[in-house]
Amino acid sequence: MRAVGIQGSKGPATSLFIEEVPTPAPKRNEVLVRVKAFGLNRMDISQREGRYPVPPQAPPILGVEFSGVIHQIGDIDDNDQDLWEVGDEVFGLVYGGAYAEYVAVSRHMLIRKPSDWSWELAAAIPETWMTATQALFDIAHIQPGDRVLWHAGASTVSIAGIQLSIAAGASEVYASVGTDEKVQFTQKLGARRSFNYRTSDWVTGIREATDQAGVDIIIDFIGKDYFTKNLDVAAKDGRVVILGMMSGSTIPGPMEIAPILRKRITISGSTLRGRDLKYQISVKEEMVKRALPGIASRQIQVPIERVFSWKDVSLAHQLMETNSSKGKIVCTIEW
Repeated sequence: MRAVGIQGSKGPATSLFIEEVPTPAPKRNEVLVRVKAFGLNRMDISQREGRYPVPPQAPPILGVEFSGVIHQIGDIDDNDQDLWEVGDEVFGLVYGGAYAEYVAVSRHMLIRKPSDWSWELAAAIPETWMTATQALFDIAHIQPGDRVLWHAGASTVSIAGIQLSIAAGASEVYASVGTDEKVQFTQKLGARRSFNYRTSDWVTGIREATDQAGVDIIIDFIGKDYFTKNLDVAAKDGRVVILGMMSGSTIPGPMEIAPILRKRITISGSTLRGRDLKYQISVKEEMVKRALPGIASRQIQVPIERVFSWKDVSLAHQLMETNSSKGKIVCTIEW
């Protein structure tokens, strides 16, 4: 089969190319999917550059989310029902290998694609919406009435998270973003207020908007630059969930940590790709329950920034690196 490779094993976006590699064979409880579309994620850039701790069960090929057609079904355990047939249209999450014509994936991580959904829409959902679901429900334990702050508010995970927060009964949702255009975009998604961190002080803005009470949940992808600011705006018994470290991971001292004690703040870090299959299945099932009905009814939006042919995957990576997108970047495979 053909797959996207990296010249020299790691490098810039221009190092991506299409090469011939062996087609994977589905193991027990796996199926082989012929890929029609795959979504891009920021972890793909880190992995391409050699900076991502790839889980041992992942192949070297990039990509964790896809849509396509079941091509072959491996052996299944006797106690499993045979839910899938060759020819079924599906989408799902995999530990790696989605940037390819075929990908082997656990049959338990597949979701049936509605017939009226495009391949691009289906491929834009798995990693993004599962990550947002995990952070909001499994880690932060959102409750009706909570105030929620999503950093990197126009990122695909936060786009999902803003909408899931509202659907879960959040009383107020806030976002920090990098442009005025993204302020307007996230407020149209439902954020009560969004703050352009380049031109305004989001700490002061959130304090004023909440009458100094702060927010109950903070989902952070930024890391170092926002750590102490998060403590400032967290409410009593607030929960801070760290999903990324875009500004770095080393916090310079001295740093005042008294707010953690005084406000009883819980700080958690989480990943999804490095989790075992049983955990990922549980998150998938939660996402199917929480998100898919709203997406199907179009009450929840899945914005797609741009669709590329996979032959232009290097251009797709370059677009993601600009941090200008306000939706998913998807590549399609022609067949």
